[in-house]
Amino acid sequence: MERRTFLQQGALAGISALALGGSSAAKAAESAPGKAEKTFNLDYAPHAGMFKNSAGDDFLDQIRFMHDQGFRSIEDNGMLGRDTAMQNKIGDLLAKNNMRMGVFVIDGGENWKISLTTGKKEHLDLFLKTCERSVELAKRVNAKWATVVPGFFERKLPIGVQTGNVIDALRRGSEILEKGGLTMVLEPLSDTPELFLRTSDQTYMICRAVNSPSCKILYDIYHMQKNEGMLIPNIDLCWSEIAYIQIGDNPGRKEPGTGEINYKNIFKHLHEKGYKGVMGMEHGNAKPGKEGEAALIKAYRDADNFL
Repeated sequence: MERRTFLQQGALAGISALALGGSSAAKAAESAPGKAEKTFNLDYAPHAGMFKNSAGDDFLDQIRFMHDQGFRSIEDNGMLGRDTAMQNKIGDLLAKNNMRMGVFVIDGGENWKISLTTGKKEHLDLFLKTCERSVELAKRVNAKWATVVPGFFERKLPIGVQTGNVIDALRRGSEILEKGGLTMVLEPLSDTPELFLRTSDQTYMICRAVNSPSCKILYDIYHMQKNEGMLIPNIDLCWSEIAYIQIGDNPGRKEPGTGEINYKNIFKHLHEKGYKGVMGMEHGNAKPGKEGEAALIKAYRDADNFL
């Protein structure tokens, strides 16, 4: 549309608004080019690379695109590995756009190894050092939550001893994070049976034993559907310890509507429970390219349409 034509139509819309109580002006504003899409009922958080075909490879441009699509949070598992200058740029951009930082991962390199379950000092020391680094990162990007994975089972030890070792380590980590205003969210996973944290009730028990406001549950709906099912009842049972939610349909770990999980029902349930936290979009795109990214956004609009 030529600029002259656009201005003429805008003037006509203003005249019409005076006659019709402003309704036409409101509609014209809603359709104005470049206007950001409306926000969602829940606070969904895309991750780096999810919209690279639409926004380009620069993560800062991707964040701007996310904001324009109505998203008000992001998450970035690898944030701890980004250089300080980039972390500061991300933090500044989020603040400018009134967006929240979701989880990053507290990972000193042992999340996918036998580590905290052993009770050995070298593993504990590395974990605590990484917690200290994470507090400094959290200040730069105003992060409030960070994912913790206690590593693999130590099959040579009884399960009760392993559990005690993990509790001891998480208590020490929580002392560091609590002072920095950061909450670790423990994530039970389904990727391999070697992972120590597997179910929501096990994670609930550990959080209650650690007994810190900086040690809570990350309830990843995809992983919990695979490991235990009964999603809504288990969310309710563990509700007091859940501080963060992540999303992914099953099978396939793609956006809502691509698998068997009734996400509209789950989103409605979380909304009715008063959940105000971040909903991490921890999944891939079902279709490639810009078309796949547009389809992903539509899938969230559909699933979020529960009111």
